[in-house]
Amino acid sequence: MTQTVSVEEVPNKLEDLLAQTLAGNEVVITEDRRPVARLVPVDQSKKKRVAGLNRGAIWTSEDFDEPLPNEFWLPRE
Repeated sequence: MTQTVSVEEVPNKLEDLLAQTLAGNEVVITEDRRPVARLVPVDQSKKKRVAGLNRGAIWTSEDFDEPLPNEFWLPRE
């Protein structure tokens, strides 16, 4: 559910607006009847990243850290 409030109403209703947001609702803040901001819940379901999960999925060549040849830097004729 989306609720719309004017920017003038926000200071008086902030606690209620935050409660609605925590409940999963979106609040659109307007100024002169035009939307200017959205108050949305933060996604708490992000999973932690696991180191080594994709081990072996990519490789790096042995000469990765070697300097590039001069031909790489010079303009082509």
